[in-house]
Amino acid sequence: MKTARVAVIGVALVAGLAAALLARQLLNRPAPTVVAAGPSISTTDVLVASRDLPMGSALDTAAFSWQAWPKTGVSGGYITRDARPGALAELTGSIARSSFVTGEPINEAKLIRSDRGFMSAILPAGQRAVATAISADTSAGGFILPNDRVDVIMTRKADSNGRDRYDTETILSNVRVLAIDQTLGEKDGEKVVVGQTATLELSAEQAEILTVAQQMSPNQKLTLALRSLADATASADPSATHLIEGGSRSGVRIVRNGVTQQVETR
Repeated sequence: MKTARVAVIGVALVAGLAAALLARQLLNRPAPTVVAAGPSISTTDVLVASRDLPMGSALDTAAFSWQAWPKTGVSGGYITRDARPGALAELTGSIARSSFVTGEPINEAKLIRSDRGFMSAILPAGQRAVATAISADTSAGGFILPNDRVDVIMTRKADSNGRDRYDTETILSNVRVLAIDQTLGEKDGEKVVVGQTATLELSAEQAEILTVAQQMSPNQKLTLALRSLADATASADPSATHLIEGGSRSGVRIVRNGVTQQVETR
C-alpha cells in the first residue's frame, strides 16, 4: 500500500509540475499582433494579351482576355470592360502592329484593322516601302533581319581596254529594313532558308535612286551591307542623288584584281 501511495503521489507531483510549466509558458507568450486590414483596392477589368503576340500576327478571340486591374494604374490607352464591353468581338481579326507579351494591356494604337494593309500601316508618314532582290551572298550571309539598318551598294561591270572592271558605289546609307521575304533553298545538298527579297523603308527620293540603280545594274544584284547598332542612327544618311539629277559624282571606286582605287570622273 505504501508503495502504491508513493507512486500516486509521484505521478501527481510530476503532473502538477508539468501544468505549472505550461501555465508559465502561456503567461509569458506575447500577445498576438492584430494587423489592421488595409483599404480595399478598387479594380476594373482590362483587356490583356492571353499569350505572346508577335508583330504581324492575326488575332483571334483566344488572343485576348479580361483581367482585373487597379483603377489607379489604368492609363488612357487601356481598354476596359466598363467602357467597351464588346471589345473582344470588335478587335477579333485585327493584326498586331507591334508585339505584345503575355498579360500586357492591349492598346488599340498598336493594332491594325484587317481591312487595312499591314505594310502601309507601319510606314512612317512620308516614307515608301520598296523591294529589291537579294541573295545570301548579297545580304550579309542571310543575317539581315527586319528593323536592321543597312547600306545599299551598287556594283557595275564595265569594260576597260578589254579588261574587266567593276565600279562600286554606296547609293543609300543607313536605311531601315522593313521585311525579308525568306524561302526554302538548297545549298550543298541541304535545304536552307534564303532571303529572296528585301523591303526597305525609303523616302520618295531614295525610292527613285534605288529604282535607277536597279536599272543601271540589271545583271548584278544590289548588295546590302549590315550596319552595326553602334552607328545605326534613327535617320538615313545622304544618298547618291546624282543618279536622279543627271549628274555624276566626283569619283568612283574601282575594284581591279582585288585592289580598290578611287578614280575622279570630273
